[in-house]
Amino acid sequence: MPSASGATPGPWLAILRTCLVATAVLVAVLAAAAGLVSGSLAGAASAVAGGLLVAVFFGISLLVGHLVGRRNPSAALGAFLAGYVIKVLGFGVLAFGVGRPEWLDTLWFFVAAVASVVVWQAAELRAFSKLRLRLYDEPADGPAPQEGGARGH
Repeated sequence: MPSASGATPGPWLAILRTCLVATAVLVAVLAAAAGLVSGSLAGAASAVAGGLLVAVFFGISLLVGHLVGRRNPSAALGAFLAGYVIKVLGFGVLAFGVGRPEWLDTLWFFVAAVASVVVWQAAELRAFSKLRLRLYDEPADGPAPQEGGARGH
């Protein structure tokens, strides 16, 4: 008789891997298209930069989930919130502090970034939908005794 399987242990790294692979395939296709259409390495590099930015910032959340979830699963929500604040601040520093490099083709950067967000989210949703999460704890010694019992009938 087959037995029920348990919850997926530590799913965050597997989800991260799924998202990274899907995004990398997309970015490779977009970089090739950008290089061919723009006729320059700058278009391809811009597409890679856009996809890489999305992967880094989205990957931070999954890494936070992995690191915090292993030690204290109940603190994961607060860690995700802190990670979000750090990502917003980091993006602000990149956008306003570093500025736009001269070689950056903004069209291909934008196309790759938006497409990477869509593909990352789709891959993440698919990976989450495949998780096996335990909804309740099973008793350690088997089922709990029922109160009341039979009354001699």
